[in-house]
Amino acid sequence: MSKMIPDSLPIPAGLRGVASDWAADKQAFPVPWGKAMMWIFLLSDTFVFTCFLTAYMNVRISTTVPWPNPSEVFALRIGGADIPLILIAIMTFILISSSGTMAMAVNFGYRRDRAKTAALLLTTAAFGLTFVGMQAFEWTKLIVEEGVRPWGNPLGAAQFGSSFFMITGFHGAHVSAGVIYLSVVALRVWRGDYERKGTYETVEIAGLYWHFVDLVWVFIFALFYLW
Repeated sequence: MSKMIPDSLPIPAGLRGVASDWAADKQAFPVPWGKAMMWIFLLSDTFVFTCFLTAYMNVRISTTVPWPNPSEVFALRIGGADIPLILIAIMTFILISSSGTMAMAVNFGYRRDRAKTAALLLTTAAFGLTFVGMQAFEWTKLIVEEGVRPWGNPLGAAQFGSSFFMITGFHGAHVSAGVIYLSVVALRVWRGDYERKGTYETVEIAGLYWHFVDLVWVFIFALFYLW
């Protein structure tokens, strides 16, 4: 690329060197491009979730209408008794457990154990699918039984519905995308695609995304269900 710049132009030698490095696709840091791009994506996603949660806290503090009690709203009747947050506790346990299986998948991936890596990726995806299914049940209960809507809420502050569906829905979309992502990676692991490439970095990159999704849920759980 440096040869494309006419020698007659007064361009410093250092700038010509930069152009040559870019044209040669030099790697500035010992980090694969795929992993670097995933970190950039996760950083941008962090800003989005931070804005959502900050807006939620602002609405929660500033509203003059009583905010619904999460222990009552998200309680399940089991055996004639209302058990507060039991469904949310199970969902949280499932999602945190999926981080363990994801970490094991990365470990076995770098050991080049295709069978165990694929099985653990599919197990992680199954945990995520279970989480989304339980979230759909939670949404159905709130909409059908409690009458909560994004634009209204018979249980208290109207902003409760919009905040809940926006934040949990956005996170649920990330989990759903992660389930598809992990399933595709598991298929490619099983076919031996990464074995032929000589690296299992894609499994680790998928793990970065999944751990991020799990970490975000911890903040949602603490701010939305426990506050």
